[in-house]
Amino acid sequence: MIGKLQGIVDYIGDGFVILLVHDVGYKVYTPEMLTPKSTVALWIETVVREDSIRLFGFSTIAGQNLFNQLTTVSGVGPKVALAIMGTIKTDTLMSAIATGDAKTIATAPGVGKKVAEKIIVELKNKIGGGSFDFGGGDIASSGALPDLLAALEALGYRRLDIIDMAQKLVAENPGADVATLVPIALKQISGNK
Repeated sequence: MIGKLQGIVDYIGDGFVILLVHDVGYKVYTPEMLTPKSTVALWIETVVREDSIRLFGFSTIAGQNLFNQLTTVSGVGPKVALAIMGTIKTDTLMSAIATGDAKTIATAPGVGKKVAEKIIVELKNKIGGGSFDFGGGDIASSGALPDLLAALEALGYRRLDIIDMAQKLVAENPGADVATLVPIALKQISGNK
């Protein structure tokens, strides 16, 4: 099996690239944002089906491992796993699994509420044991994150646009309630525009 490919991005298609390695073009499905003619190294996961052999590429082994974990969940095949990883950043996805945030996972194309909940149930104990350190607090045990996200969404902000900032804010302000965090979050959001 192919473990890793290093070559030049010859072509970028819809969800895949043609990676030119020693004059051979490999079609590699990837959630990575790559630029044409750049040299890249991708960790490769080979998926063999009755009618096809497909290569899936990731810039890190952690990304490859997350892909493999996602595809162990019934109802989540390689295509859905790539859609999730292409929509949600790895840290955000792992935090969503740890905190039981099905709404964030369901923002990926092809993922409904039931599949998102199934991902959480089946992977929560496998990925980090349900606890993530974002530099100062245990987000998994904080009830402020879901409430902060709900409050900001009620104000019209998209979850994928605010989740990273909200996670960081909760981690930096352990024990703070939503009433304290919302004004800080709004200040940060307005400062980013």
